[in-house]
Amino acid sequence: MIRRKEFDKDLEELRNLLQQMGEHVTDALEGAVLALQNLDTERAQEIVKADLRLNAMEDRIMEIGSRLIITQQPVAKDLRRIIVAFKISSDLERMGDLALDVAKVTMRIQGQQLIKPLVDIPRMAEIVTGMITEAIQSYLDENTDLAYKMAQDDDHVDQLYSGMINELYAYMVEKPEFLNQAMLLTLVGRYIERIADHATNIGESVVYLVTGKRPDLNQ
Repeated sequence: MIRRKEFDKDLEELRNLLQQMGEHVTDALEGAVLALQNLDTERAQEIVKADLRLNAMEDRIMEIGSRLIITQQPVAKDLRRIIVAFKISSDLERMGDLALDVAKVTMRIQGQQLIKPLVDIPRMAEIVTGMITEAIQSYLDENTDLAYKMAQDDDHVDQLYSGMINELYAYMVEKPEFLNQAMLLTLVGRYIERIADHATNIGESVVYLVTGKRPDLNQ
């Protein structure tokens, strides 16, 4: 009974750490897009520095999960809970890296003016931050309906990204002197689109946790 209480306590710490990682990634993405909109390099630099905290949380999850597998030898759903914690933390860490890449674009175009007001990028980021929050909530509640919603939201992000790319390519043709910045903005769109893919991966992990089968929500 004591071992089970200790096991449940460690599982709860994994859940709390994953929730904190999700909040960190959401803050980083929102901050990175705001920094880009305002060409705020100081804010961008703060986001870059804060990334170490996310890595430390992922390391802690690996440490706790590995110890549980070695000492408790969990089976069935308990084992899936640990495996899923590993997978979700890896997706969140990658999402944090991509938010970092968005912040670095602001630093690369320091001293310039934006070639156009940003519309699609903030809209994509708004949807994706919602996806991150819902993905973590689906994990905490083991809610597969919310997990499957990731696929619909991801499609919406893909559509916005496609429209943004077409607009920027046309802009490059009309005003080749702004080619470099336009290319950087296409990269920002790609980074955010990839974050959405990782949020969808979390949805897949939640379905696997609940059912034991992993769907492909990124089709």
